[in-house]
Amino acid sequence: MIGHDLIVIGASAGGVEALTLLVKQLPSDLNAAVIIVLHVPSNGTSVLPRILNRAGNLPASHAQDGEVIVQGRIYIAPPDYHLVVKPGYLRLTRGPQENSHRPAIDPTFRTAARAYGQRVVAVVLTGVLDDGTAGLVAVKMRGGMAVVQDPDDALYSGMPRSAIENVKDIDSILPLSDIPSILVALANTSVQAELEKPITKELEIECDIVELDMKAVENENRSGKVSVFACPDCGGNLWEIEEGSLLRFRCRTGHAYSAKTLLAEQSDSVEEALWIAFRALEEKASLTERMATRMNEHNQTLSAERLIQQANAARQHSGIIKELLLKGNVAEANALGEE
Repeated sequence: MIGHDLIVIGASAGGVEALTLLVKQLPSDLNAAVIIVLHVPSNGTSVLPRILNRAGNLPASHAQDGEVIVQGRIYIAPPDYHLVVKPGYLRLTRGPQENSHRPAIDPTFRTAARAYGQRVVAVVLTGVLDDGTAGLVAVKMRGGMAVVQDPDDALYSGMPRSAIENVKDIDSILPLSDIPSILVALANTSVQAELEKPITKELEIECDIVELDMKAVENENRSGKVSVFACPDCGGNLWEIEEGSLLRFRCRTGHAYSAKTLLAEQSDSVEEALWIAFRALEEKASLTERMATRMNEHNQTLSAERLIQQANAARQHSGIIKELLLKGNVAEANALGEE
């Protein structure tokens, strides 16, 4: 019997706690391999394997490039690498970031869908924004199973809510405490491989781009249309891709964004520009005030007055930008609280 023997799990903010509780309830004889992608800083150190080894019954480790997939083990995407699923083994790649993350959830979900089809169970847990949604679409397109944490049960509801709103036919929406039992049941449930849905050209291209396959990167016939937006990472044109109700963007070199993530990146760019302008205006005011003081010392009063006027104008403009920055930070904090 071939069951749902590949479980892929994506989590972000609040994910360590959620994964710890989930893994604690998985049995040591689980008839599936578990692959976990947790958003971590690219230059950080992940101690998740150590945490999950202490918490649960399954051995957990960072995935190694070329490692064979074995049932009853947990494989975790290491910092600054996408975890790519191949038939029977794993690959690590430093391909383009997706949704401003590496590792990102979508590449792992997509490549798992391509390699294992109906045998995949994809799980979206707590997190902000919407990484994992596009990958979940791919899993369902290939006939796999989709399990999503109940947004009301999640510490951060953004990722689960996005999955529910944009992915058709989600199989289970459950509180975290009920997810382990459904995963065990699915691992012990046989799949009908003859009903497996074919791999689309678009899925092939998306999976190959993450590995920087140049045929995929240079493919002019990729789905979507050129948008008016620029890639926040490299400045290139973004292609606009619609998958049902889901709107995504990808540039020529492979950087990918959901609409929400692109909006967040644009907001960050605006804030960065405002901080630069605030600093420049404060420096201008300080310098002109210093020059005015020196001119007054040399009885150049008219020139000093003009410089004082320039300094006052710079202070006034910097004050306006300061208010914008403060209001923006408060609004962002409120939005994250709502997630």
